[in-house]
Amino acid sequence: MNVLFPALRDASPAPALRFGDRALSYRQLASVAGPLAERIGGRTRIAIWATATLETSVGVVAALLAGVPAVPVNPKSGESELAHIVTDSAPSLVLAEPGAELPGALAVLPRIDIEVTAPPEPTEPVSLPYEAADEAPALIVYTSGTTGPPKGVVLPRRAIAHTLDALEEAWQWTADDVLVHALPLFHVHGLILGVLGPLRRGGSVHHLGRFTTEAVARELSADGTMLFGVPTMYHRLAAEAGDNPVLAKALSGARLLVSGSAALPLTDHERITAASGRRVVERYGMTETLMNTSVRADAPDAAGTVGVPLPGVYVRLVDDAGRTIETSDGETVGEIQVRGPNLFVEYLNRPDATTAAFDGGWFRTGDMALRDASGNYRIVGRRATDLIKSGGYKIGAGEIENALLAHPGVAEAAVTGAPDEDLGERIVAWVVTESGPDAGPPPSAQDLADHVARQLAPHKRPRTVHFLTSLPRNDMGKILKRELRA
Repeated sequence: MNVLFPALRDASPAPALRFGDRALSYRQLASVAGPLAERIGGRTRIAIWATATLETSVGVVAALLAGVPAVPVNPKSGESELAHIVTDSAPSLVLAEPGAELPGALAVLPRIDIEVTAPPEPTEPVSLPYEAADEAPALIVYTSGTTGPPKGVVLPRRAIAHTLDALEEAWQWTADDVLVHALPLFHVHGLILGVLGPLRRGGSVHHLGRFTTEAVARELSADGTMLFGVPTMYHRLAAEAGDNPVLAKALSGARLLVSGSAALPLTDHERITAASGRRVVERYGMTETLMNTSVRADAPDAAGTVGVPLPGVYVRLVDDAGRTIETSDGETVGEIQVRGPNLFVEYLNRPDATTAAFDGGWFRTGDMALRDASGNYRIVGRRATDLIKSGGYKIGAGEIENALLAHPGVAEAAVTGAPDEDLGERIVAWVVTESGPDAGPPPSAQDLADHVARQLAPHKRPRTVHFLTSLPRNDMGKILKRELRA
Protein backbone atom coordinates (compact mmCIF):
# COMPACT_ATOMS: atom_id res chain seq x y z
CA MET A 1 0.00 0.00 0.00
CA ASN A 2 1.29 3.45 -0.99
CA VAL A 3 0.32 6.22 1.46
CA LEU A 4 -0.59 9.08 -0.85
CA PHE A 5 -0.07 11.99 1.55
CA PRO A 6 2.50 11.26 4.28
CA ALA A 7 2.47 14.87 5.55
CA LEU A 8 -1.27 14.56 6.19
CA ARG A 9 -0.82 11.47 8.34
CA ASP A 10 2.14 13.06 10.15
CA ALA A 11 -0.11 15.98 11.16
CA SER A 12 2.43 18.46 9.82
CA PRO A 13 1.79 22.08 10.80
CA ALA A 14 3.11 23.19 7.40
CA PRO A 15 0.74 25.04 5.04
CA ALA A 16 -1.08 22.76 2.59
CA LEU A 17 -3.83 24.57 0.66
CA ARG A 18 -4.56 28.22 0.04
CA PHE A 19 -7.38 29.60 -2.09
CA GLY A 20 -7.47 33.37 -1.92
CA ASP A 21 -7.37 34.34 1.75
CA ARG A 22 -8.57 30.91 2.95
CA ALA A 23 -5.96 28.36 3.95
CA LEU A 24 -5.46 25.04 5.72
CA SER A 25 -2.35 23.49 7.22
CA TYR A 26 -1.84 19.74 6.91
CA ARG A 27 -3.11 19.30 10.48
CA GLN A 28 -6.22 21.34 9.71
CA LEU A 29 -6.77 19.52 6.43
CA ALA A 30 -6.62 16.19 8.25
CA SER A 31 -9.09 17.41 10.88
CA VAL A 32 -11.56 18.46 8.14
CA ALA A 33 -11.05 15.69 5.56
CA GLY A 34 -10.82 12.86 8.12
CA PRO A 35 -14.40 13.15 9.45
CA LEU A 36 -15.73 13.63 5.91
CA ALA A 37 -13.92 10.47 4.85
CA GLU A 38 -15.64 8.60 7.68
CA ARG A 39 -19.04 9.87 6.50
CA ILE A 40 -18.58 8.73 2.90
CA GLY A 41 -16.71 5.49 3.62
CA GLY A 42 -18.18 2.37 2.09
CA ARG A 43 -19.80 4.14 -0.85
CA THR A 44 -19.35 2.61 -4.29
CA ARG A 45 -18.74 5.92 -6.05
CA ILE A 46 -19.30 9.64 -5.39
CA ALA A 47 -19.50 12.76 -7.56
CA ILE A 48 -17.74 15.99 -6.64
CA TRP A 49 -18.96 19.33 -7.96
CA ALA A 50 -15.46 20.43 -8.93
CA THR A 51 -15.36 24.19 -8.56
CA ALA A 52 -11.95 25.81 -8.13
CA THR A 53 -12.33 26.01 -4.37
CA LEU A 54 -10.91 24.82 -1.09
CA GLU A 55 -14.03 22.67 -0.71
CA THR A 56 -13.33 20.66 -3.87
CA SER A 57 -9.78 19.96 -2.70
CA VAL A 58 -10.99 18.79 0.71
CA GLY A 59 -13.67 16.60 -0.89
CA VAL A 60 -11.18 14.87 -3.18
CA VAL A 61 -8.72 14.29 -0.33
CA ALA A 62 -11.54 12.86 1.81
CA ALA A 63 -12.57 10.47 -0.99
CA LEU A 64 -8.98 9.30 -1.41
CA LEU A 65 -8.65 8.74 2.33
CA ALA A 66 -11.92 6.80 2.36
CA GLY A 67 -10.94 4.68 -0.63
CA VAL A 68 -14.09 5.75 -2.49
CA PRO A 69 -13.71 6.47 -6.22
CA ALA A 70 -14.51 10.12 -6.92
CA VAL A 71 -15.92 11.58 -10.15
CA PRO A 72 -14.94 15.25 -10.53
CA VAL A 73 -17.69 17.03 -12.46
CA ASN A 74 -16.99 20.10 -14.58
CA PRO A 75 -19.39 22.85 -13.41
CA LYS A 76 -19.60 24.05 -17.03
CA SER A 77 -20.84 20.70 -18.34
CA GLY A 78 -23.83 20.92 -20.65
CA GLU A 79 -27.09 19.17 -19.76
CA SER A 80 -26.67 16.16 -22.04
CA GLU A 81 -23.00 15.70 -21.11
CA LEU A 82 -23.78 15.90 -17.40
CA ALA A 83 -26.69 13.48 -17.72
CA HIS A 84 -24.41 11.01 -19.50
CA ILE A 85 -21.69 11.27 -16.82
CA VAL A 86 -24.13 10.79 -13.96
CA THR A 87 -25.90 7.88 -15.64
CA ASP A 88 -22.63 6.22 -16.64
CA SER A 89 -20.83 6.59 -13.30
CA ALA A 90 -23.92 6.11 -11.08
CA PRO A 91 -22.66 7.99 -8.01
CA SER A 92 -24.53 7.34 -4.78
CA LEU A 93 -24.14 10.92 -3.58
CA VAL A 94 -22.60 14.25 -4.52
CA LEU A 95 -20.21 16.44 -2.54
CA ALA A 96 -20.46 20.18 -3.10
CA GLU A 97 -19.61 23.48 -1.47
CA PRO A 98 -22.40 24.93 0.69
CA GLY A 99 -24.82 27.05 -1.30
CA ALA A 100 -23.82 25.65 -4.69
CA GLU A 101 -26.84 25.23 -6.96
CA LEU A 102 -26.56 21.88 -8.69
CA PRO A 103 -28.17 21.11 -12.06
CA GLY A 104 -30.91 18.49 -12.45
CA ALA A 105 -28.85 15.34 -12.94
CA LEU A 106 -26.92 16.00 -9.72
CA ALA A 107 -29.65 17.78 -7.78
CA VAL A 108 -31.64 14.56 -7.44
CA LEU A 109 -28.77 12.75 -5.70
CA PRO A 110 -28.23 12.68 -1.94
CA ARG A 111 -25.91 15.55 -1.10
CA ILE A 112 -23.28 16.32 1.50
CA ASP A 113 -22.01 19.86 1.80
CA ILE A 114 -18.26 20.14 2.30
CA GLU A 115 -17.99 22.40 5.32
CA VAL A 116 -14.58 24.03 5.50
CA THR A 117 -13.87 26.50 8.24
CA ALA A 118 -10.25 26.69 9.32
CA PRO A 119 -10.35 24.80 12.65
CA PRO A 120 -7.83 25.41 15.42
CA GLU A 121 -4.58 23.51 14.98
CA PRO A 122 -5.15 20.05 16.53
CA THR A 123 -2.71 19.25 19.29
CA GLU A 124 -2.82 15.52 18.56
CA PRO A 125 -2.62 13.68 15.21
CA VAL A 126 -6.06 13.11 13.69
CA SER A 127 -7.09 9.48 13.20
CA LEU A 128 -7.44 8.86 9.46
CA PRO A 129 -8.92 5.83 7.66
CA TYR A 130 -6.70 3.02 6.45
CA GLU A 131 -5.84 3.71 2.79
CA ALA A 132 -6.95 1.47 -0.06
CA ALA A 133 -4.69 -0.81 -2.11
CA ASP A 134 -2.56 0.59 -4.92
CA GLU A 135 -4.74 -0.88 -7.69
CA ALA A 136 -7.98 0.43 -6.17
CA PRO A 137 -9.79 3.03 -8.32
CA ALA A 138 -9.10 6.53 -7.03
CA LEU A 139 -10.62 8.91 -9.58
CA ILE A 140 -12.87 8.54 -12.60
CA VAL A 141 -12.12 11.45 -14.91
CA TYR A 142 -14.22 11.92 -18.02
CA THR A 143 -12.62 12.68 -21.38
CA SER A 144 -13.66 15.71 -23.38
CA GLY A 145 -15.84 13.64 -25.69
CA THR A 146 -14.33 14.80 -28.98
CA THR A 147 -15.14 11.48 -30.71
CA GLY A 148 -18.44 10.62 -29.04
CA PRO A 149 -19.88 10.66 -25.52
CA PRO A 150 -17.25 11.29 -22.82
CA LYS A 151 -15.58 8.12 -21.52
CA GLY A 152 -14.94 7.58 -17.82
CA VAL A 153 -11.20 6.97 -17.34
CA VAL A 154 -10.66 4.84 -14.22
CA LEU A 155 -7.41 5.95 -12.59
CA PRO A 156 -5.97 3.74 -9.83
CA ARG A 157 -4.05 5.07 -6.85
CA ARG A 158 -0.94 3.44 -8.33
CA ALA A 159 -1.04 5.68 -11.42
CA ILE A 160 -1.43 8.86 -9.38
CA ALA A 161 1.42 7.99 -7.01
CA HIS A 162 3.73 6.96 -9.85
CA THR A 163 3.15 10.09 -11.92
CA LEU A 164 3.67 12.44 -8.98
CA ASP A 165 6.82 10.60 -7.87
CA ALA A 166 8.21 10.60 -11.41
CA LEU A 167 7.65 14.37 -11.61
CA GLU A 168 9.37 14.76 -8.24
CA GLU A 169 12.49 13.31 -9.81
CA ALA A 170 12.23 15.12 -13.15
CA TRP A 171 11.37 18.52 -11.71
CA GLN A 172 13.34 18.22 -8.43
CA TRP A 173 10.04 18.88 -6.65
CA THR A 174 10.33 19.12 -2.84
CA ALA A 175 8.34 20.02 0.26
CA ASP A 176 9.87 23.50 0.08
CA ASP A 177 8.08 24.27 -3.19
CA VAL A 178 5.01 26.50 -3.28
CA LEU A 179 2.96 25.88 -6.43
CA VAL A 180 0.97 28.74 -7.96
CA HIS A 181 -1.80 28.09 -10.48
CA ALA A 182 -5.33 28.99 -11.55
CA LEU A 183 -6.34 25.78 -13.32
CA PRO A 184 -9.78 24.14 -13.08
CA LEU A 185 -10.06 21.20 -10.69
CA PHE A 186 -12.11 18.74 -12.74
CA HIS A 187 -9.19 17.47 -14.80
CA VAL A 188 -5.72 15.95 -14.51
CA HIS A 189 -3.69 19.14 -14.84
CA GLY A 190 -5.32 21.26 -12.15
CA LEU A 191 -6.47 18.54 -9.77
CA ILE A 192 -3.91 15.72 -9.85
CA LEU A 193 -0.79 17.71 -10.71
CA GLY A 194 -1.87 21.04 -9.25
CA VAL A 195 -3.44 19.94 -5.93
CA LEU A 196 -2.51 16.33 -5.23
CA GLY A 197 1.06 16.96 -6.45
CA PRO A 198 1.96 19.48 -3.73
CA LEU A 199 0.15 17.39 -1.09
CA ARG A 200 2.11 14.29 -2.14
CA ARG A 201 5.37 16.20 -1.63
CA GLY A 202 4.37 17.88 1.64
CA GLY A 203 4.52 21.29 -0.01
CA SER A 204 1.73 23.77 -0.61
CA VAL A 205 -0.45 25.14 -3.38
CA HIS A 206 -1.68 28.70 -3.80
CA HIS A 207 -4.69 28.68 -6.13
CA LEU A 208 -5.41 32.08 -7.67
CA GLY A 209 -9.10 31.42 -8.22
CA ARG A 210 -8.97 33.31 -11.52
CA PHE A 211 -5.90 33.76 -13.69
CA THR A 212 -4.51 37.28 -14.00
CA THR A 213 -0.97 38.36 -14.72
CA GLU A 214 -1.15 40.60 -11.64
CA ALA A 215 -2.00 37.63 -9.40
CA VAL A 216 0.84 35.56 -10.87
CA ALA A 217 3.30 38.40 -10.27
CA ARG A 218 2.07 38.84 -6.70
CA GLU A 219 2.33 35.18 -5.73
CA LEU A 220 5.67 34.51 -7.43
CA SER A 221 7.07 37.69 -5.87
CA ALA A 222 6.01 36.40 -2.45
CA ASP A 223 6.84 32.74 -1.77
CA GLY A 224 5.75 30.98 -4.97
CA THR A 225 8.45 28.78 -6.51
CA MET A 226 6.56 26.96 -9.30
CA LEU A 227 3.90 28.03 -11.79
CA PHE A 228 1.63 25.66 -13.71
CA GLY A 229 -0.36 27.00 -16.65
CA VAL A 230 -1.77 26.33 -20.09
CA PRO A 231 -0.58 28.07 -23.29
CA THR A 232 -3.29 30.74 -23.23
CA MET A 233 -2.01 31.82 -19.80
CA TYR A 234 1.63 31.82 -20.87
CA HIS A 235 0.69 33.75 -24.03
CA ARG A 236 -0.68 36.54 -21.84
CA LEU A 237 2.41 36.42 -19.61
CA ALA A 238 4.66 36.53 -22.69
CA ALA A 239 2.77 39.48 -24.18
CA GLU A 240 3.07 41.52 -20.97
CA ALA A 241 6.40 40.50 -19.45
CA GLY A 242 8.53 42.53 -21.88
CA ASP A 243 6.88 45.80 -20.81
CA ASN A 244 6.19 44.93 -17.16
CA PRO A 245 9.36 44.77 -15.05
CA VAL A 246 7.43 43.61 -11.98
CA LEU A 247 6.05 40.59 -13.83
CA ALA A 248 9.39 39.87 -15.51
CA LYS A 249 11.17 39.91 -12.14
CA ALA A 250 8.51 37.64 -10.60
CA LEU A 251 8.90 35.10 -13.42
CA SER A 252 12.69 35.27 -13.16
CA GLY A 253 12.47 34.34 -9.47
CA ALA A 254 10.41 31.19 -10.06
CA ARG A 255 12.26 27.90 -9.78
CA LEU A 256 10.10 26.23 -12.43
CA LEU A 257 7.58 27.37 -15.03
CA VAL A 258 5.55 24.48 -16.46
CA SER A 259 3.14 24.57 -19.40
CA GLY A 260 0.86 21.72 -20.40
CA SER A 261 -2.45 20.54 -21.89
CA ALA A 262 -1.48 21.86 -25.34
CA ALA A 263 1.67 22.92 -27.19
CA LEU A 264 3.22 26.26 -26.21
CA PRO A 265 4.19 28.22 -29.35
CA LEU A 266 7.93 28.86 -29.76
CA THR A 267 7.30 32.60 -29.95
CA ASP A 268 5.93 32.57 -26.39
CA HIS A 269 8.89 30.49 -25.19
CA GLU A 270 11.24 33.06 -26.66
CA ARG A 271 9.44 36.13 -25.31
CA ILE A 272 9.28 34.78 -21.76
CA THR A 273 12.94 33.78 -21.79
CA ALA A 274 13.95 37.16 -23.24
CA ALA A 275 12.01 39.07 -20.58
CA SER A 276 12.79 36.94 -17.53
CA GLY A 277 15.78 34.75 -18.30
CA ARG A 278 13.66 31.73 -17.36
CA ARG A 279 12.65 28.94 -19.70
CA VAL A 280 9.23 27.28 -19.71
CA VAL A 281 9.24 23.49 -19.30
CA GLU A 282 6.67 21.47 -21.25
CA ARG A 283 5.40 18.01 -20.40
CA TYR A 284 3.10 15.55 -22.15
CA GLY A 285 0.28 13.52 -20.69
CA MET A 286 -3.30 12.41 -21.17
CA THR A 287 -6.24 11.58 -18.95
CA GLU A 288 -5.62 7.87 -19.63
CA THR A 289 -1.87 7.93 -19.02
CA LEU A 290 -1.32 10.85 -16.64
CA MET A 291 2.23 12.07 -17.36
CA ASN A 292 4.44 10.40 -19.96
CA THR A 293 7.31 12.74 -20.78
CA SER A 294 8.77 16.04 -19.63
CA VAL A 295 11.67 18.37 -20.18
CA ARG A 296 13.71 17.86 -17.02
CA ALA A 297 14.57 20.69 -14.67
CA ASP A 298 18.26 19.73 -14.89
CA ALA A 299 18.36 19.21 -18.68
CA PRO A 300 19.53 21.53 -21.48
CA ASP A 301 16.94 23.78 -23.05
CA ALA A 302 14.54 21.83 -25.28
CA ALA A 303 11.92 24.47 -26.15
CA GLY A 304 9.29 23.18 -28.55
CA THR A 305 9.56 19.61 -27.26
CA VAL A 306 7.86 17.73 -24.43
CA GLY A 307 11.14 16.20 -23.32
CA VAL A 308 12.05 12.61 -22.58
CA PRO A 309 10.11 9.72 -20.99
CA LEU A 310 9.62 10.00 -17.23
CA PRO A 311 11.19 7.36 -14.96
CA GLY A 312 9.37 4.04 -15.30
CA VAL A 313 7.43 5.11 -18.40
CA TYR A 314 8.10 3.48 -21.77
CA VAL A 315 7.36 5.43 -24.95
CA ARG A 316 7.64 4.38 -28.59
CA LEU A 317 6.66 5.68 -32.02
CA VAL A 318 4.93 3.40 -34.53
CA ASP A 319 4.21 3.84 -38.23
CA ASP A 320 0.90 3.31 -40.03
CA ALA A 321 1.55 -0.45 -40.17
CA GLY A 322 2.17 -0.64 -36.41
CA ARG A 323 5.92 -1.11 -36.78
CA THR A 324 8.21 0.50 -34.21
CA ILE A 325 10.13 3.49 -35.54
CA GLU A 326 13.71 3.18 -34.34
CA THR A 327 15.13 6.32 -35.90
CA SER A 328 15.60 9.57 -33.94
CA ASP A 329 16.16 11.89 -36.87
CA GLY A 330 13.77 14.65 -35.84
CA GLU A 331 11.83 14.16 -39.08
CA THR A 332 10.06 10.78 -39.06
CA VAL A 333 6.53 11.10 -37.70
CA GLY A 334 4.78 8.25 -35.86
CA GLU A 335 2.03 7.63 -33.34
CA ILE A 336 3.04 7.72 -29.69
CA GLN A 337 2.33 4.54 -27.72
CA VAL A 338 2.92 4.25 -23.98
CA ARG A 339 3.15 1.58 -21.31
CA GLY A 340 4.00 1.74 -17.61
CA PRO A 341 2.53 2.10 -14.12
CA ASN A 342 1.08 5.51 -15.04
CA LEU A 343 -1.71 3.97 -17.14
CA PHE A 344 -5.41 3.86 -16.37
CA VAL A 345 -7.24 0.59 -15.65
CA GLU A 346 -10.18 0.84 -18.04
CA TYR A 347 -12.89 2.99 -19.54
CA LEU A 348 -15.84 2.64 -17.19
CA ASN A 349 -18.53 0.36 -18.67
CA ARG A 350 -16.69 0.29 -22.03
CA PRO A 351 -14.71 -2.95 -22.39
CA ASP A 352 -14.85 -2.53 -26.17
CA ALA A 353 -13.20 0.88 -26.04
CA THR A 354 -10.65 -0.34 -23.49
CA THR A 355 -9.61 -3.24 -25.73
CA ALA A 356 -9.43 -1.02 -28.82
CA ALA A 357 -7.19 1.47 -27.00
CA PHE A 358 -4.34 -1.01 -26.55
CA ASP A 359 -1.81 -2.61 -28.90
CA GLY A 360 -0.68 -5.49 -26.72
CA GLY A 361 0.42 -3.77 -23.52
CA TRP A 362 0.91 -0.42 -25.29
CA PHE A 363 -1.71 2.34 -25.06
CA ARG A 364 -2.47 3.98 -28.41
CA THR A 365 -2.43 7.72 -27.65
CA GLY A 366 -3.54 8.92 -31.09
CA ASP A 367 -0.89 11.66 -30.81
CA MET A 368 1.64 12.04 -33.59
CA ALA A 369 5.23 13.01 -32.83
CA LEU A 370 8.83 12.84 -33.91
CA ARG A 371 11.93 12.16 -31.80
CA ASP A 372 15.23 14.03 -32.03
CA ALA A 373 18.77 12.80 -31.50
CA SER A 374 18.64 13.74 -27.80
CA GLY A 375 15.55 11.58 -27.26
CA ASN A 376 13.17 14.54 -26.92
CA TYR A 377 9.69 14.11 -28.35
CA ARG A 378 8.03 16.85 -30.38
CA ILE A 379 4.24 16.55 -30.71
CA VAL A 380 2.93 17.46 -34.16
CA GLY A 381 -0.75 16.88 -33.38
CA ARG A 382 -3.55 14.35 -33.12
CA ARG A 383 -3.78 11.62 -35.74
CA ALA A 384 -7.46 12.39 -36.27
CA THR A 385 -7.23 16.18 -36.51
CA ASP A 386 -3.64 17.38 -36.90
CA LEU A 387 -1.95 14.98 -39.33
CA ILE A 388 -2.48 16.35 -42.82
CA LYS A 389 -1.67 14.18 -45.84
CA SER A 390 -1.10 16.60 -48.67
CA GLY A 391 0.57 15.89 -52.03
CA GLY A 392 2.12 12.69 -50.75
CA TYR A 393 3.59 14.34 -47.62
CA LYS A 394 2.63 13.76 -43.97
CA ILE A 395 2.52 17.20 -42.39
CA GLY A 396 1.96 18.02 -38.72
CA ALA A 397 -0.34 20.98 -38.08
CA GLY A 398 1.77 22.04 -35.09
CA GLU A 399 4.87 23.05 -37.06
CA ILE A 400 2.79 25.19 -39.42
CA GLU A 401 1.05 26.83 -36.46
CA ASN A 402 4.44 27.70 -34.94
CA ALA A 403 5.59 29.16 -38.25
CA LEU A 404 2.45 31.31 -38.50
CA LEU A 405 2.85 32.51 -34.92
CA ALA A 406 6.39 33.63 -35.74
CA HIS A 407 4.88 36.26 -38.08
CA PRO A 408 4.67 39.61 -36.23
CA GLY A 409 1.12 40.18 -37.44
CA VAL A 410 -0.30 36.92 -36.06
CA ALA A 411 -1.68 36.66 -32.52
CA GLU A 412 -3.28 33.19 -32.71
CA ALA A 413 -3.26 30.44 -35.30
CA ALA A 414 -4.72 26.99 -35.91
CA VAL A 415 -4.20 24.69 -38.88
CA THR A 416 -6.49 21.96 -40.21
CA GLY A 417 -6.79 19.89 -43.35
CA ALA A 418 -9.62 19.97 -45.88
CA PRO A 419 -10.42 17.54 -48.73
CA ASP A 420 -8.74 18.46 -52.02
CA GLU A 421 -9.19 16.64 -55.34
CA ASP A 422 -5.60 17.28 -56.41
CA LEU A 423 -3.61 17.12 -53.14
CA GLY A 424 -5.75 14.71 -51.12
CA GLU A 425 -5.89 17.32 -48.38
CA ARG A 426 -5.06 21.00 -48.52
CA ILE A 427 -3.71 22.99 -45.60
CA VAL A 428 -6.15 25.48 -44.10
CA ALA A 429 -5.05 28.20 -41.64
CA TRP A 430 -7.31 29.95 -39.16
CA VAL A 431 -5.70 33.19 -37.99
CA VAL A 432 -6.34 35.93 -35.46
CA THR A 433 -4.21 38.97 -36.32
CA GLU A 434 -2.50 41.27 -33.83
CA SER A 435 -4.51 44.32 -32.82
CA GLY A 436 -3.89 47.41 -30.76
CA PRO A 437 -2.06 50.69 -31.22
CA ASP A 438 1.33 49.04 -31.81
CA ALA A 439 0.10 46.54 -34.39
CA GLY A 440 1.12 47.09 -37.98
CA PRO A 441 -1.00 46.50 -41.07
CA PRO A 442 -2.62 43.04 -40.92
CA PRO A 443 -1.01 40.41 -43.16
CA SER A 444 -2.83 39.10 -46.19
CA ALA A 445 -3.44 35.43 -46.91
CA GLN A 446 -0.66 35.54 -49.50
CA ASP A 447 1.73 37.15 -46.99
CA LEU A 448 1.16 34.27 -44.58
CA ALA A 449 1.45 31.56 -47.23
CA ASP A 450 4.76 33.03 -48.42
CA HIS A 451 5.98 33.36 -44.81
CA VAL A 452 5.32 29.67 -44.09
CA ALA A 453 6.94 28.61 -47.36
CA ARG A 454 10.10 30.52 -46.39
CA GLN A 455 10.11 29.20 -42.79
CA LEU A 456 9.40 25.54 -43.60
CA ALA A 457 8.96 24.31 -47.18
CA PRO A 458 6.69 25.30 -50.07
CA HIS A 459 4.48 22.21 -49.74
CA LYS A 460 3.67 23.19 -46.14
CA ARG A 461 2.18 26.59 -46.99
CA PRO A 462 -1.54 27.10 -46.29
CA ARG A 463 -3.67 27.06 -49.43
CA THR A 464 -6.61 28.72 -47.65
CA VAL A 465 -6.49 31.30 -44.83
CA HIS A 466 -9.51 32.29 -42.75
CA PHE A 467 -9.25 35.42 -40.57
CA LEU A 468 -11.20 35.28 -37.28
CA THR A 469 -11.62 37.52 -34.24
CA SER A 470 -10.94 34.59 -31.86
CA LEU A 471 -10.35 30.85 -31.85
CA PRO A 472 -12.75 28.50 -30.03
CA ARG A 473 -11.09 26.92 -27.00
CA ASN A 474 -12.11 24.58 -24.17
CA ASP A 475 -11.60 25.19 -20.45
CA MET A 476 -8.00 23.94 -20.66
CA GLY A 477 -7.09 26.32 -23.48
CA LYS A 478 -7.08 23.71 -26.26
CA ILE A 479 -8.30 24.92 -29.64
CA LEU A 480 -11.52 23.17 -30.67
CA LYS A 481 -10.70 22.34 -34.28
CA ARG A 482 -13.96 20.47 -34.82
CA GLU A 483 -15.77 23.80 -34.32
CA LEU A 484 -13.53 25.46 -36.86
CA ARG A 485 -14.38 22.80 -39.41
CA ALA A 486 -18.08 23.13 -38.63
